[in-house]
Amino acid sequence: MYITQSLRRAVQMGAERIATRCGSRVKTWGEFEQRVASFAGALQSLSVQSDDRVAILALNSDRYLETYFAIPWTDAVVVPINVRLAPPEIIYTLNDSGTKVLIIDDAFAAMLPAFEGQLDTVEHIIFAGDHEAPAGTLNYELLIEEADPIEDEGRGGQEIAGLFYTGGTTGRSKGVMLSHNNIISNAANVVASMGYTDSTSYLHAAPMFHLADGASTFAVTIVGGTHCFIPKFTPTDFLTSVSNFKVTHGLLVPTMINMLINEPTLSDYDLSSLSRLLYGASPMPEAVLLQAMKTFPNCRFLQGYGMTETSPLITFLSDEYHVTTGDKTGKLASAGRAGITVEVMIADENDNEVPRHTVGEVLTRGPHVMLGYWKMPELSETTLRRGWMHTGDMAYMDDEGFIYIVDRNKDMIISGGENVYSTEVETALYAHPAVKECAVIGIPHEQWGEQVHAVVVLQADQKTSEGDLISHCKSLIAGYKCPRSISFREEPLPLSGAGKILKTELRKPFWKDKNKQVS
Repeated sequence: MYITQSLRRAVQMGAERIATRCGSRVKTWGEFEQRVASFAGALQSLSVQSDDRVAILALNSDRYLETYFAIPWTDAVVVPINVRLAPPEIIYTLNDSGTKVLIIDDAFAAMLPAFEGQLDTVEHIIFAGDHEAPAGTLNYELLIEEADPIEDEGRGGQEIAGLFYTGGTTGRSKGVMLSHNNIISNAANVVASMGYTDSTSYLHAAPMFHLADGASTFAVTIVGGTHCFIPKFTPTDFLTSVSNFKVTHGLLVPTMINMLINEPTLSDYDLSSLSRLLYGASPMPEAVLLQAMKTFPNCRFLQGYGMTETSPLITFLSDEYHVTTGDKTGKLASAGRAGITVEVMIADENDNEVPRHTVGEVLTRGPHVMLGYWKMPELSETTLRRGWMHTGDMAYMDDEGFIYIVDRNKDMIISGGENVYSTEVETALYAHPAVKECAVIGIPHEQWGEQVHAVVVLQADQKTSEGDLISHCKSLIAGYKCPRSISFREEPLPLSGAGKILKTELRKPFWKDKNKQVS
């Protein structure tokens, strides 16, 4: 399997069919393929060779989608960058991946001075925005106009398609190596579950760097559907696009759905075309889901559970189980059942399957599981031991194969659909001279699911404030990773017999009235 095959199929099915709608720009599949082949030729003229990495730091657009196909077309590897990262984190990602070419848009042109002199391997920066290209960058549209289109290099199979960076438990991000087989097998799962066809009109509202949205990027292309774009999610932009472009399908994280159902102008829009919404990336509060189902009675809801390392989807909860009456009720709290090419097992600490309704770790294997972590062979071997991907999530499986997530790796917090690894935040806090000890935990939050909370012990001769520590963190890491609240204590943090901080003890006061230890 290879990514560009999905594009070639879309063209074969109908070169004159609409491929993309982005603002006032509309492209057919034939035009889209021509632009992909030309941009691939431009990359080749910049000495991009087999296995070179090409990164993209941009908001959602038709050009973003073009790069997803042009990069493998020229036999290279894509590196989508989280648009919410701070400059030091972006610099780390570019250097760690050994990126050769960086593509940016208007939203990130202002970061260029911060990158100057900091990038070890980047040779060219391409500006794919709508305004004038900044000094020292190459213009995306001009490159396409002047380049000769090239034949598809046919990169595929077990070759790396992309490096998708995710937060690290060791204080630095990990590059997840996903192959073409990984991504296309996942796309097949999504087509089957979402019911995509050539009449699908999909709205990219969640960020395109994130595999939650990426789950549909290649699936919609395979069936020759239409891609629509908004730069980033706002309720009114989403509703306007659904109304104007007659959008049929979309992906939203639970916080976005919550914002939609509370949008005061919701009734002003024609949403009759919207038939299916996939949600995921963080747990969905049942009250929000029930209200969404009531608000959009003609739209069918589906849930996807997974992670970057699994391309990303592991399980689906199909629309037929999003009901409150009949013989299929009682499944709304579950994460669904394994995808059609996915195997899931709930296992004990020795990787032995546990009986149904017994809590254990979620393990998975199949063509969706990553190749490993970039330049981290030991961690890759540990995570993929015995042929299974170890998710770190704790769950049980019922008699019908539905899994119910009850807890997760205590070092990971999911806030507003974004993974936050405690160690990254703790590393930033420890860089402040007043901090002697700290522990970062997730606490319940009504809107975001979980909130990043820090427990801090100060040095005896130092003073600081909550605001000062939060500002300090924002200078080092992305804002969404930073603590939203901090509690100070004078006594040392509780330790286990092995000398590790007992985060379970720190979490107890916040979760004591909850049935689950995740939100």
